[in-house]
Amino acid sequence: MANPTLGRIPSMRERVEDTLSAHRNELVSLLSRYVAQGKGILQPHTLIDELNNIIGDEQARQRLSDGPFSEVIKSAQEAIVLPPYVAIAVRPRPGVWEYVRVNVHELSVDQLGVSEYLRFKEALVDGVDNKHFVLELDFEPFNASFPRPNRSSSIGNGVQFLNRHLSSNMFRNKDCLEPLLNFLRDYKYKGHALMLNDRIQSIPRLQAALAKAEDHLSKLPPDAPYSEFEYLLQGLGFERGWGDTAAHVLEMMHLLLDILQAPDPSILETFLGRVPMVFNVVILSPHGYFGQANVLGLPDTGGQVVYILDQVRALENEMLLRIQRQGLDITPRILIVTRLIPDAKGTSCNQRMERVSGTEHTHILRVPFRSEKGILRKWISRFDVWPYLETFAEDVASEIAAELQGIPDFIIGNYSDGNLVASLLAYKMGVTQCTIAHALEKTKYPDSDIYWKKFDEKYHFSCQFTADLIAMNNADFIITSTYQEIAGSKNTVGQYESHSAFTLPGLYRVVHGIDVFDPKFNIVSPGADMCIYFPYSDKEKRLTALHGSIEELLYDPQQNDEHIGTLSDRSKPIIFSMARLDRVKNMTGLVECYAKNTKLRELANLVIVAGYIDVKKSKDREEIEEIEKMHGLMKEYQLDGQFRWIAAQTNRARNGEFYRYIADTRGIFVQPAFYEAFGLTVVEAMTCALPTFATCHGGPAEIIEHGISGFHIDPYHPDQAAELLADFFQRCEEDPSHWTKISDGGLKRIYERYTWKIYSERLMTLAGVYGFWKYASKLERRETRRYLEMFYILKFRELVKSVPLTIDD
Repeated sequence: MANPTLGRIPSMRERVEDTLSAHRNELVSLLSRYVAQGKGILQPHTLIDELNNIIGDEQARQRLSDGPFSEVIKSAQEAIVLPPYVAIAVRPRPGVWEYVRVNVHELSVDQLGVSEYLRFKEALVDGVDNKHFVLELDFEPFNASFPRPNRSSSIGNGVQFLNRHLSSNMFRNKDCLEPLLNFLRDYKYKGHALMLNDRIQSIPRLQAALAKAEDHLSKLPPDAPYSEFEYLLQGLGFERGWGDTAAHVLEMMHLLLDILQAPDPSILETFLGRVPMVFNVVILSPHGYFGQANVLGLPDTGGQVVYILDQVRALENEMLLRIQRQGLDITPRILIVTRLIPDAKGTSCNQRMERVSGTEHTHILRVPFRSEKGILRKWISRFDVWPYLETFAEDVASEIAAELQGIPDFIIGNYSDGNLVASLLAYKMGVTQCTIAHALEKTKYPDSDIYWKKFDEKYHFSCQFTADLIAMNNADFIITSTYQEIAGSKNTVGQYESHSAFTLPGLYRVVHGIDVFDPKFNIVSPGADMCIYFPYSDKEKRLTALHGSIEELLYDPQQNDEHIGTLSDRSKPIIFSMARLDRVKNMTGLVECYAKNTKLRELANLVIVAGYIDVKKSKDREEIEEIEKMHGLMKEYQLDGQFRWIAAQTNRARNGEFYRYIADTRGIFVQPAFYEAFGLTVVEAMTCALPTFATCHGGPAEIIEHGISGFHIDPYHPDQAAELLADFFQRCEEDPSHWTKISDGGLKRIYERYTWKIYSERLMTLAGVYGFWKYASKLERRETRRYLEMFYILKFRELVKSVPLTIDD
């Protein structure tokens, strides 16, 4: 047997050329079918479907399907048809792209660069002057010297890669330890040195001082308080921050000694994560109604508010634990900065300061939007905030400086608007910035980049996509809840990945926007508040006092603005869903899917909690359309008796019990969104042990293991989704233990992966590691930030001028 030889993997161009040689007739037939569809963009499913329709005998078709061109088509994310050309964007694996173009008349094949492909794509848009010389954004040269992994499986594990790189450099070159020494010497809190003082000026001096300290501390009782040996350590060159007891100080010093002798990635991460760096945190979330009561379900107000409130409670607890263990007497502060809305609709959004319940040191700080016309009094859509954000950032800088009596140690942005403001503040103050997208709109609205002009009057995506590019490139690190958010899956493109290369014809091309292999990406999944969301079987904690009001919402025959529709057979299990009422959340799609399946309607009732019922109450454009559609579906399919529509509910405690009440009926939770970045309601339902069916597009595909801890559904194939639901209820009728099996599987998954305790520990460690990395690499990052500053001033400011200022009624 011949020994296998290593060969070069053929390029996409070579695969197409090989297929043209071997299967000329079949390939011409296939490409001609693409061209026959005319000028436009072909989606992956169309490309594959046409493969089955080519002319020729079955054997020839099979050979083409089994050959190298089939791999090209199966990896294709889109094809641009401009007869006689077909250009294909091929993604052999997450984060890796190639582009080929075929002239179907001449049967010639070209390999295209990113810029060439985007220029070809721009020709789809009528009226665009397709010149070679347009503004192209390319961030790759700034990051050329930065280390990064190259395996798709490493995406989202940025801090682990960074620690391996840093420890490897320290091991190979002891001079690389100097930045660590300088970092520990320079770090101060309000002018007071922490960790090291000026007595330690070199690595040998540090090693000698650590050895002396170790010798002394090892002779003390492990629980000896820091005050007993503080002056001795100070004389050696050590300040507070190492620990509160002899044992904790020794543990920290042993970590540093290990790093100095033989750097190890896990030890480096542990050490940097424990260095006292984060005492004051600012979290930005400008849009919507940010409050603690009576806000959920209001326009632009949903999962992000819940996420941040749960986040800060866990984060404050973790900060207090760490500060105590570090032996410091410092009071941490967390400020959630949002917009003050004078016309607050009965919420607290017109109050400047509000302490977050369940915390001691966390407050909501509200700052109004203002322009030359004065303070904006009413709510405005998240798509219309852009003209206010720069002034808002300036006002916020002054407010947080007054509140904190200085600058924060760490800034976290949320969503596009919060991330832009966080970028402006972090750049101005020189502090570590974390970006959390929650949802990047570009992936929600297909072709919203190439046809941005069609969307811009309503959504102002030109501003939003520009702001997203600025924020993700300015951030020191980026947190996502799932891998899919970054780099998608084998067959779908990730939210961030979609920003790696795209074009806004007539504005600019993005040749290298963001690299999903960048070590700034980290997956840190949130959880649900376990005081509110807990299993239905936990009888002692159940809020049975709320069952009366829940049953009223479900079964009260009165039809009003709070609930419409009736449930005639209360013995049926309930299909339950709760979300905002907008196009992407696809609540009307769930209702239509249920309405069309007779078998499912016989087996279960449907209850949704979403938006307003009275269309006159909504001011949100998308919500108005969805409200009208929902009423139309109720009439068209005569759903009364099997369907209940309840207006958005803001009582979180009751919502938690609502999930458990549905579980009591042996019902299920369904999340039908066309795309969901994470899926907080999925985690909430699973934490209550309610079997969950959720979209396969986005985060829920990772949260749920199909058939084990829940089920995936495809909202683009609603008939199949309805059949899956019906089959589940049918099987549970035949075998009640099946319901319990999926319920238990979901709960097990939550405890393993999705808790706020795990989240807060990870976030604090990331803040430490990236805080050091920012310090050590500040010169290299300066060029990127200057480039971003120019892009912001010359392009973003001009785009913002196209967004009209809102006029108060």
